[in-house]
Amino acid sequence: MTQLSQGAKESSVNMSEYTSLADLLDKSVQCYSDQAAFYNMGEALTYRRLEELSRNFAAYLQHDLGLKKGDRVALMMPNVLQYPVALFALLRSGLVVVNVNPLYTPPELKHQLNDSGAKAIIVVSNFAHTLQAVIEQTPVQHVILTSLGDLLNAPKRTLVNFVVKYIKKMVPKFHIKNATSMRRAIEKGKSRQYVKPDLQGQDLAFLQYTGGTTGVSKGAMLTHSNILANIAQCNAVCSPVLVSGSERVVTALPMYHIFALTINCLFFVKIGATNLLITNPRDIPQFVQELRKFPSTVITGVNTLFNALVNEPEFADLDFSRLKMALGGGMAVQRVVAEKWEKVTGSRLLEGYGLTECSPLVTCCPLSQKSFNGSIGRPIAETQVRVVDNTCTVLPQGEVGELQVKGPQVMQGYWLRPLETEQAVDAEGWFSTGDIGYQDDQGYFYIVDRKKDMILVSGFNVFPNEIEEVVASHPKVLEAAAVGVPDEVSGEIVKVFVVAKESHLTKENVIEHCRASLTGYKVPKLIEFRQELPKSNVGKILRRELRDELCH
Repeated sequence: MTQLSQGAKESSVNMSEYTSLADLLDKSVQCYSDQAAFYNMGEALTYRRLEELSRNFAAYLQHDLGLKKGDRVALMMPNVLQYPVALFALLRSGLVVVNVNPLYTPPELKHQLNDSGAKAIIVVSNFAHTLQAVIEQTPVQHVILTSLGDLLNAPKRTLVNFVVKYIKKMVPKFHIKNATSMRRAIEKGKSRQYVKPDLQGQDLAFLQYTGGTTGVSKGAMLTHSNILANIAQCNAVCSPVLVSGSERVVTALPMYHIFALTINCLFFVKIGATNLLITNPRDIPQFVQELRKFPSTVITGVNTLFNALVNEPEFADLDFSRLKMALGGGMAVQRVVAEKWEKVTGSRLLEGYGLTECSPLVTCCPLSQKSFNGSIGRPIAETQVRVVDNTCTVLPQGEVGELQVKGPQVMQGYWLRPLETEQAVDAEGWFSTGDIGYQDDQGYFYIVDRKKDMILVSGFNVFPNEIEEVVASHPKVLEAAAVGVPDEVSGEIVKVFVVAKESHLTKENVIEHCRASLTGYKVPKLIEFRQELPKSNVGKILRRELRDELCH
């Protein structure tokens, strides 16, 4: 049997509910106007207030800055109330959102601003010094600044901004000529007339840059229709358990990342949820205190986040009685983490799979699934997934190859990169993911690893995920990353970087543990202990950085 799987037919999903993402906001405001949409630093932003602020800001962008439909605008901020306001202002103006990681270095920021041709940027002042270093070498004409507490009520706003700048000294000195504050821009917009643009589904909504974890970051062109299709697909997955207007979702992943952008932000706006924004998820004790004050029904994250939570003693004391769904993505969810999550919270940690180029969701485990099975689930509605070999021949079930995806959520291509687009998406619309996996006889897909991360030991393929899963199952290991190291005899050997929970864990302990579960050539020959592992903005462990270290 050929390995081709297709999600539910279109009849089960309403793909034409909205004409644009601006239309989605308008309709949600009509339904949930006085309900809290976003919650951050102890204060709420209602759907009505979100509409009002984003409309005023949109009017300013149109009138005072003269930005036109199709212009690109960069958005560089963590999870604060200003993010959804700016996001919807841009979308309602017909502008193209260029999400930027606030932790970018100057060269990374310069590349993205130049590649996208961004005419303006909205940035939190904590990161303005990075922009100052490169702005003269970019096409950016307008800079709009905001401080972390700017949308909080007056007493708290003043206090938060004072503490951030003068007590914690989190705002390095900068000077950017002719920059405007976001608060002033919104105030000016009150007296301007917002002009609703003619938005069509095929209009570009986002230039969403790939993580760059395996090479140069590229801008995936995502239209309003791409994102709306994925929102409808998410709704088909979640509607059996989620109730419109009553869900409380925890957003620790940054909304500038495609996972949180589409699912946590846009999908949950569609169903009228209240969204708790975690500004600094790396501060796990503080994160747990936020969770204590916000009994939630949904939480999303990556494996490293769930792992950090279940290893925080106070997390186990929280009330999980309302928790309906925990969804992991962005990287493989490890069995040891899923099992500990279920033991602590009483809820299943289900895994989904997606990519920036697919808006992002492609597959998801059914919410009815009784326990963690290590799979990424089945294709979501109107989505086809197949596994192919190096000649693009479709492989039978059980055989390992590269996953390809086809569906309405697949990007239009890479911005200004026709060659890379042609290599990634074939004439029939199949997108080559670069992920290696297989399908079982129940229709579930399993990711083995990234194609570029595979280790070749004496002619045998070794997948880092498998090694890391075994190492992480050791009770004294917190995190692990496996890479290939050149070797004169076998071509490559396996090296594992380990973050230990206890200082007396030895290299011999780790290797002996691996021997019990792995065949000889897969057992790591080299072990290196680290205090921490390099991670992406969402907490995905960056094997490429570890490999690069070994080459220098």
